[in-house]
Amino acid sequence: MFSCEELFEAFRKNGLLFFTGVPDSTFKDWLAFLEAEHGKRLTNIIACNECEAIAIAAGYNLSTGRSGVVYLQNSGEGKTVNPLTSLCDPEVYSIPVLLMVGWRGEPGKVDEPEHKKMGKITLKLLEVLGIPYKILSADKEQAGKEIAEMKKIALEKSAPAAIIIRSGTLEKYSPQIKKKKGAGLAREEAIKIVAGSLGGSEAIVSTTGKISRELFEHRIAKGEKPRDFYMIGSMGCAPAIALGIALQKPKRKVIVFDGDGALLMQAGTLATIGHYKPANLYHIVFDNGSYESTGGQPSVSYTVVFGELARACCYRDSKTAETRAELEKALKEMCSKKGPCLLVVKVRACSRSDLGRPTTAPAENKKAFIEWLK
Repeated sequence: MFSCEELFEAFRKNGLLFFTGVPDSTFKDWLAFLEAEHGKRLTNIIACNECEAIAIAAGYNLSTGRSGVVYLQNSGEGKTVNPLTSLCDPEVYSIPVLLMVGWRGEPGKVDEPEHKKMGKITLKLLEVLGIPYKILSADKEQAGKEIAEMKKIALEKSAPAAIIIRSGTLEKYSPQIKKKKGAGLAREEAIKIVAGSLGGSEAIVSTTGKISRELFEHRIAKGEKPRDFYMIGSMGCAPAIALGIALQKPKRKVIVFDGDGALLMQAGTLATIGHYKPANLYHIVFDNGSYESTGGQPSVSYTVVFGELARACCYRDSKTAETRAELEKALKEMCSKKGPCLLVVKVRACSRSDLGRPTTAPAENKKAFIEWLK
């Protein structure tokens, strides 16, 4: 293991001072370092999705001639295939970029189900794409040489290259990111209020991360059999899944439990929902201004008025709530209207340290949800 300062020094020596990407828990301490040093010794641009990050780095190269560094979890590696092959590839625009990929689901290591497949093919996918890579050594001197080698290859070939980061490579960084606490309710409390206000026949699709975990635990605590569709991967896809269900089950209310980072990642789905206007779809966004599941890195949600965005995409109604009273009132009003409707719940960036994960397998959750829809 080595420190974030030592890793930064290796990047600095190679003239790599521009970073952009989507947070990953594999190197959450490094991301805390980037956020703390942004505007001082380096530039760090938090992107809404991995394709965007590749494009930002491409713009940086076009304007400076230098290579940027794009950080991402390997789950986002598949998402980058398009810009890597149709923008940066030597057969197209030939743009150098250095990828910094967190290796979740590394073979031989215990990890969550949604990371297993990508963990197995992380290196193979890079090989198929013709992208040279190095698995970053835990020795700082060797790591420095590997970064220098990959940067040299990227610039000489004018093409992408990658470094793979294993979990546990970096030491803890202190101080951590100052999380935007936000106002109003804790998210778990808000989820309980929303779930408690529903009639019981609604189909709920909850986004990946702690929102699904908190909803699952709420069901268990209430002695209820979990029946919701709990996303454990595919960040940003919950509203699209809900749309597909709502169009096929027009007599059943479909509720999306979404997060700010997830919605930003796939914000175009708002326009699709607004276009097809399912009257039975209700979209609830728990906005804490952070990527809490990966370490609390800030999102850019505080610069976005989600309600206005939804209305611009032809949602029939939108509301925002911060307090219990506001939330209860907004829920009552929303459920009395035709959808699609958006409700933004401003919540604090906090969660229980003992928060568990769904104890049933994804396939079991799917089966239970299908039975519930019937």
